[in-house]
Amino acid sequence: MKVGDVAKMRKAHACGSFDWKIVRIGADIGVKCVKCGRRLLMERSYFEKRVKSISSSESRFG
Repeated sequence: MKVGDVAKMRKAHACGSFDWKIVRIGADIGVKCVKCGRRLLMERSYFEKRVKSISSSESRFG
């Protein structure tokens, strides 16, 4: 998991998207909704429980 990767969550956002782009990593994880652009900051443990899969940015572009 690193900045730029896209995380697919178990539940959809209010806009209907399951995909969130990771924009910050630390004790908290910063994510941005791919569809509507909403940004959230959540605790790492909270994020890890709710993520379904993570697709690497290299696999999409190279």
